[in-house]
Amino acid sequence: MTGIYVHLPFCPYICPYCDFAKWPHKQSAARRYMDALHREIDAAQAAGGEHTVFLGGGTPNTYSPAEIAELLARIASKFSAARPPEVTIEVNPELVSAAALAAYAAAGVTRLSIGVQSFVEAEIRTLGRRHDAGQVRDAVAAARSAGIGSVSLDLIFAVPGQTKESWRRSLERAIALQPDHVSAYGLTIEDGTPYADWRDSEPSAFPDQDLEGDLYEIAIDTLEKAGFEHYEISNFALPGHRCAHNANYWANGEYAGFGVGAASYRNGVRSTHTRDLEAYVAAASQGLKIPDQSERLEGAQRAGEAVMLALRTAQGLSFAAFKERYGLEFLEYYASIVEPYRAAGLLEVDTAGARLTRRGRFVANDICATFITLP
Repeated sequence: MTGIYVHLPFCPYICPYCDFAKWPHKQSAARRYMDALHREIDAAQAAGGEHTVFLGGGTPNTYSPAEIAELLARIASKFSAARPPEVTIEVNPELVSAAALAAYAAAGVTRLSIGVQSFVEAEIRTLGRRHDAGQVRDAVAAARSAGIGSVSLDLIFAVPGQTKESWRRSLERAIALQPDHVSAYGLTIEDGTPYADWRDSEPSAFPDQDLEGDLYEIAIDTLEKAGFEHYEISNFALPGHRCAHNANYWANGEYAGFGVGAASYRNGVRSTHTRDLEAYVAAASQGLKIPDQSERLEGAQRAGEAVMLALRTAQGLSFAAFKERYGLEFLEYYASIVEPYRAAGLLEVDTAGARLTRRGRFVANDICATFITLP
């Protein structure tokens, strides 16, 4: 399995916490961008085998259903004669319509990822979002009616002003809609965003680490009680509804990214397209090499990244698969890292592999980073 990611960067408005490559939607700019994207896809090297497709952003559903269908048809004609087993599109709920979802389903979309973030009105506004809970409910119902087989809701915790009670309320309202998948992300403050300026001027407005840990624990307990499997640090799924596209990332699989700011990973080389919109459009439109940054991951760096990604998942890292792919005995090579974490109850090790314990998941970023920095 390989992944195809397509970045659609236009938004009806810009959220103050977002650091993705994105721009306010303008019809002319969006049309020029889509034309350039088509040229990039047409010029790409075709690859055989099964693949997933993920349309992310930005806000992909600022484009019309016909434009989305045309894009998916172009991807299919380039990369596979058969429909991919999983095609995901991210959407803002206030832009969703029953007709659009029916068109998505007809075009091959199998999975809908709805950017909810919160079901609490004050938090929705704090996050700069413009939907309401009713629009989320209608979007889920329309997706079911359209025959889209998997519906995911994105939520954010550690939002300024959020309490344990308000977070439980968001989780319970999400569960009540009977989604197949929930992503629960801790708010990350990115440099250069309005939220970074806010934190610098008023740090007390943001939850501290203790509260953030409590909110994460509430998410785990609430979603697991409702039957969701905690299969990755931030992701929870009902049986049969794990995100295959993202699972390929965590398995350190190969993927191709199309569009401004999109990342690819092929043959040990990781590359990221320029985030300069005009530079991207100019190059792609003329069939030129798109400006990018790239690095070849080799040796300890490549192995460390594989460990980091695998430890984010519930199944963790397989010793046999790791040795086959990287030629290393995990427990020997990483002994100086593994033993302290195991002794502290943060890492569980058996004869088959290693995985984070429940406690370890609360400090996953710190633990995983040590495998990357080992010389």
